[in-house]
Amino acid sequence: DFPLSRKNALSVDGWKKLWQASHDRADEVEPGLAAEIDADFAAFDRSWPKGLPAGIIHADLFPDNVFFLGEKLSGIIDFYFACNDALPYDLAITLNAWCFDLSHRYVPERGEALISSYNAVRPLCNQEKEALPILARGAAIRFLMTRSFDWLNRIEGALVNPKDPMEYVAKLRFHQTLTDWRGYAVKS
Repeated sequence: DFPLSRKNALSVDGWKKLWQASHDRADEVEPGLAAEIDADFAAFDRSWPKGLPAGIIHADLFPDNVFFLGEKLSGIIDFYFACNDALPYDLAITLNAWCFDLSHRYVPERGEALISSYNAVRPLCNQEKEALPILARGAAIRFLMTRSFDWLNRIEGALVNPKDPMEYVAKLRFHQTLTDWRGYAVKS
């Protein structure tokens, strides 16, 4: 019964604004990146899912925002990006953050564990399962856009160093290969 709502400023429209600000210099991140990302935005315009179950999501559930005591969850921080959006989009963000190794390769066992555990608490409907590849691709684009913008627009003397956007280029390319949620090694 929480009455407040906050639109996700970093959904497709927000990515497009960041992309407009970075597009002309995107090939400085990697040659050919601008054309590749343009194609992804065309795919999002055609295929971004609508009508999925929605609610409040964390929208930034990275390992550095989660604390454990031993193997028990003890806390979650950094609700700066929390907003209302599709619930499986939060799963897709988390998949990108937790299910790749240090070389940015997808680890199927991690994806299996994450999605199966999520599904045990909040079962995904068929529409959500079918949307998972495009949602995960979108989550990769979101972090690629923010990192590329920060990388290309460095502020001298800033206390925070920009993160390398190439991590999310690799993750995006993995997601581009999938059209079925079973590609995440999830048991149907």
